[in-house]
Amino acid sequence: MTHQLHQYHLVDPSPWPLTGAVGSLLLASGLAMWFHTTSTTLLKLGLLTLMLTMIQWWRDVIRESTYQGHHTEGVQMNMRYGMILFITSEVFFFLGFFWALYHVSLVPTPELGAEWPPTGINPLNPMEVPLLNTAVLLSSGATITWSHHTLMKGNKKEAIYALIITVVLGVYFTALQLSEYQETPFTISDSVYGSLFFVATGFHGLHVMVGTSFLLVCLMRMTRSHFTMTHHFGYEAAIWYWHFVDVVWLFLYISVYWWGS
Repeated sequence: MTHQLHQYHLVDPSPWPLTGAVGSLLLASGLAMWFHTTSTTLLKLGLLTLMLTMIQWWRDVIRESTYQGHHTEGVQMNMRYGMILFITSEVFFFLGFFWALYHVSLVPTPELGAEWPPTGINPLNPMEVPLLNTAVLLSSGATITWSHHTLMKGNKKEAIYALIITVVLGVYFTALQLSEYQETPFTISDSVYGSLFFVATGFHGLHVMVGTSFLLVCLMRMTRSHFTMTHHFGYEAAIWYWHFVDVVWLFLYISVYWWGS
């Protein structure tokens, strides 16, 4: 860092953007092949390429931040802006689902029986598994905050315990969601209600799995002492993402399960 007059990190040439682009092309082509010919060879190759790219690219980022000291205050501030913009884009992604939900539910058309839920749809009881899922996810939000505050106080052991609880709660939420899907009395093809229900809750479930993976990586890094009391933005980003997942679920529970029933 002594040869440059600024605090920003100029990354070294990397092959991972190229391999990531190739993996994305293989994945898209493999999906098309799977839909039309049931062949999954190209799809598996694309998934493998993308997975290896992500592992090695993130390994390089961890090395730059933890061992090489490239993530200065200026670099961390830019990363904060980037994470804020990413979460903002995710907010608008889910906003489209809520817009569609209220568009069709506030003034149901005659094709839906002029009522919401549509005629013939038996919605789930919001006081059963959905309420349990809400309690699980809100509890995980509390435990991740507990972990963050204990880390900032220098109590790494307690922070690890709280983070383990959070990861377990995330896995439990996913298992409950899967069991709920298996028991729903309607399918994704049952009018616009089924489509919106499974697409909105399904994408949220995908975000929960991504967030759980994010926290699991942070747990492995924390056990290796990659985070300090003042230098742990990777963990902060995971916490922001997890709180975003919590808030989206609250809106889903109120709109889809409770009000929609």
